[in-house]
Amino acid sequence: MRSIPDVAFGRILVLAGSLAGGVGLSQFPEFSQQYLQRLAGQVDALGEVVRDFDASAARNGLTREAALAQLTGTPFLEDRQRDLRRSFLRHARLSDNLMALREASPLQRMTMPQRLGDAETLSATWQDYRPAVPATLDGVTAAGVGFVGGGGLLAALWGLLRLPFRRFA
Repeated sequence: MRSIPDVAFGRILVLAGSLAGGVGLSQFPEFSQQYLQRLAGQVDALGEVVRDFDASAARNGLTREAALAQLTGTPFLEDRQRDLRRSFLRHARLSDNLMALREASPLQRMTMPQRLGDAETLSATWQDYRPAVPATLDGVTAAGVGFVGGGGLLAALWGLLRLPFRRFA
């Protein structure tokens, strides 16, 4: 038979998990919006680098790949070629993520964590982010999902932790 303190502690733990999940996830719509704004800035900045390089290549009758191939012969030029290739790939990846995130609602973004995975943009967003009251329908819905998810997660963990201590009849 379960003791009353055991039941009460379990319920308190589940309630704490529910509240933590609700409060935490209620912030996601605003955080993802701020991430989206920073991501757009990153795409714009990288787009300028891509356009400038492609324009320089075109003025010299070269494709992007042919112009990159000419960046050889010295360690500096080879480093620059690697830097530019990395920038072109990042621009393509971030542009794809930006398009997908713009087309998604704030709640749909919760199912797209891989699209919020640029470490530089994520770090900068997190550094400046300040929690806000979820005053939108998306924020309240996210809070509800977090409340249920957080409570369910802690209830499951509590059940697993107690499993070895149960008496079997």
